[in-house]
Amino acid sequence: MAAKPSIPKGTRDFSPIEMAKRNYIFNTISDVFRLFGFEQIETPAMENLSTLMGKYGEEGDKLLFKVLNSGDFLSNTNDEELLSRNTNKLAATFCEKGLRYDLTVPFARFVVMHRNEINFPFKRYQIQPVWRADRPQKGRYREFYQCDADVVGSDSLLNEVELLQLMDEVFHRFGIRVSIKLNNRKILSGIAEIIGETQKIIDITVAIDKLDKIGLEKVNEELRLKGIPDKAITMLQPIILLKGSNREKLATLKKILKNSEIGIKGINELEYILNKIDTSPLRSGLEIDLTLARGLNYYTGAIVEVKALDVEIGSITGGGRYDNLTGVFGMPGISGVGISFGADRIFDVLNQLNLYPKDSLQTTQIMFVNFGETEEAICIKYLAQFRTAGIRAEIYPEAAKMKKQMGYADTKKINYVALVGETEIEAGKITLKNMITGEQQLLSAEDIISFINK
Repeated sequence: MAAKPSIPKGTRDFSPIEMAKRNYIFNTISDVFRLFGFEQIETPAMENLSTLMGKYGEEGDKLLFKVLNSGDFLSNTNDEELLSRNTNKLAATFCEKGLRYDLTVPFARFVVMHRNEINFPFKRYQIQPVWRADRPQKGRYREFYQCDADVVGSDSLLNEVELLQLMDEVFHRFGIRVSIKLNNRKILSGIAEIIGETQKIIDITVAIDKLDKIGLEKVNEELRLKGIPDKAITMLQPIILLKGSNREKLATLKKILKNSEIGIKGINELEYILNKIDTSPLRSGLEIDLTLARGLNYYTGAIVEVKALDVEIGSITGGGRYDNLTGVFGMPGISGVGISFGADRIFDVLNQLNLYPKDSLQTTQIMFVNFGETEEAICIKYLAQFRTAGIRAEIYPEAAKMKKQMGYADTKKINYVALVGETEIEAGKITLKNMITGEQQLLSAEDIISFINK
């Protein structure tokens, strides 16, 4: 007996109706990307591991899907190495490639390889799948799409402002109520400096980034495990739990970080962004959140994350400034800032809130019933006319019983059925049936086209 087919955990199939929903998401986001002047690129699903490793921190490196080398990948390995069961060392021998973890690092590699073909500042967007060897759970998948927009070759904080406006526009179009969280890695560096733990900045940011997920007590426990003394952890508490308006938080931070040059610079950057946003306020709430750390090593300035207010799910968009990313590929001094929409989580949010516009889910608008060869030949002409007019039209492929054909239209939720029999052929017209009301009208092809397109 054949084994029952299955798919890997953390991956999903998508039905036609689900794909209609996903295409609505991709089309909406890409429309806004283009509205803000971004151009589309694509990069390969696989990258060299040398491109990917060391860019996401220790935790990120563990989540990379590695691809076995083609052919006899054991040929350069001796028995002693195999028996050592050293997974990391063996993986480095067996695997030269990996599936991309995100779109930002491949983009940095793209910029370096194509530097002579690019005009800076370069505004690109990219909508492609990424893979992470994570433990699957609600809202977390091993294969998922990201929709990225990045600007490289400009230090201007106006880029951060525009990306905030871009995110706000996307979620306004979706009808999703969101909270946009904003922070700056320079402020986090300043905090690490004033508590005397500059060398532990990565450990601190990785831990406090988990505050929403695991709570303050477990964050403090993780900090202790990383060797951060209780005195420093105590100093950290009122900072990461800071309350008040955005302006009040910055005013308090100015006092706390007055002796930290990098911390004050981060505060000034956030003040610039808030001042520009005030001239054209966002429709979504914008909140400075010092617990936002985005535990990726490459962020150096502003960092941002978006949470849906009406659905319990992780962040649905995130990003930030990464001044040094292209430097690891031999092109130092190129500053970049970008955001990434989590299309799969947005899909789940829109499903739970039932926010898809009805017209975004429609496939075929009108179906011609097939009465036989003579009628079929005439319907084919009508189909060409309807499709030229931009109407999504199809004909049932065989002269089956009427009940079967109508059942097909019902199942596909086709709103209109066209009937072309002897009477209609003689009149040079079509009987249009509304599948929702059952109403029928004898109309010309031109009248039906005008009616459906109105």
